[in-house]
Amino acid sequence: MRKFLFFVSCIVMCGGVPGAYALDLSLSDTVNKMLSESHDLKKAEANVNLAKAQLDAVNAKRWFSVDASANYMSLVNVERPFSSEGFALPPELGQLIQSQLGEDAKFTIPDNIFMAGLSITQPIYTFGKIGNAVDSVRGAIKMSESSREMTRRAIKYSATDMYWTAKMTDKIVELARKDLSDAVASKNKLTGAGRANRSNLVKIESDIASKEINLSDAEFNRDTAHRMLKILSGIDVNEELNLVDDFPSDFAELNVPEKLSSTPEWDVLQEQVNMYQSKASSQRANGYPTLAAVGNYSYNSMGNSVDHLFDKAGTQAAYWGLSLQVPIFSGGLHRANATVDAMNAEASRQDLYKSKKIVSEQYTNAIKKYNHLRGNLESLQNARDLAAKAYQFSQERFASGQTSAVELADVSSGLYQLDMALINSKYNILMAQESVNKLRK
Repeated sequence: MRKFLFFVSCIVMCGGVPGAYALDLSLSDTVNKMLSESHDLKKAEANVNLAKAQLDAVNAKRWFSVDASANYMSLVNVERPFSSEGFALPPELGQLIQSQLGEDAKFTIPDNIFMAGLSITQPIYTFGKIGNAVDSVRGAIKMSESSREMTRRAIKYSATDMYWTAKMTDKIVELARKDLSDAVASKNKLTGAGRANRSNLVKIESDIASKEINLSDAEFNRDTAHRMLKILSGIDVNEELNLVDDFPSDFAELNVPEKLSSTPEWDVLQEQVNMYQSKASSQRANGYPTLAAVGNYSYNSMGNSVDHLFDKAGTQAAYWGLSLQVPIFSGGLHRANATVDAMNAEASRQDLYKSKKIVSEQYTNAIKKYNHLRGNLESLQNARDLAAKAYQFSQERFASGQTSAVELADVSSGLYQLDMALINSKYNILMAQESVNKLRK
């Protein structure tokens, strides 16, 4: 018996077994979890790393390049291609050599040749090919970083929206449960006072049935909102949640500028314009000369057979100097590519102008919405409190038989609607504030 009483007392102190194991979740925890679980943010981070890798690839063209080559050739006797003997000179060539060098001239032509070489090229001046390409990639890096910030803010906004939506469903369930409880209590008072009026009894039983459906719908919406919140936050769907942050009772003034000076979206579009402009300049520079310093070393060795190819010292040669490479004709390719990039820059510039108009209006409307809802919140709260008193008076009159169930239902419905309006207003104020934070830099 003592064990049973101890078990019951533990249940009462813990508030019930299911709630004792609920996971406490705050708004900041939700934002952090969704940021860590977001695939879009991971993709945005990968795009930043990709842009940085492209910068390394373009900068590598500023430095010297070293090329090595090695070739081996074995001359083939065309008349006997599978013979190990070398090739034979035409008789006419032999007579020509004898006439020039005399009857005693003797020489052999090796049929195995080995050649190896090493060359170094260092660009000195490329007339903007590399420099503009580097500027273009740097613009791409800044653009990807701003895109990552946009993604992070969108995820934070979505997490805030989902958290307060789930919290609002919790509040609606509480309201629906209290509304049903009050209706049941009113019925009990009606039936406990003696013989109840038939029309009042039917009306209040109808209201109770309607409120039961309303509670069931509210619980379904709450479970759906909690499930989506858990999925996007990486929480087990079977885990019970306890949303610890509650709707504020009052809201402070927004300490933000009236007009936007910059946003991550505008930064993305501006850097996109800069990127295409630099890329167009780099494309035009492909038609200009390239000045480079060059150096070369070569080694040649010859022999009648592979075994004796390196019996004697081979010949060596080396040189260094300047190289000027001048493209002469490309069919208008460089100019066409530059025109395409210039048109892309113009398209991005128009997108920037459009975004400034739309985002500025969204920012202004978000501030106006916040101030408007905040200004009406006190009046809405007062109206709700008055409706609660009216409902209390109506319950007392109904219990004493001084009013009908129809009047009680109207007053109850008015209180419920004002409770819903108050919660919805607080939700809209919070999301308007989050919209302002999302848009401004």
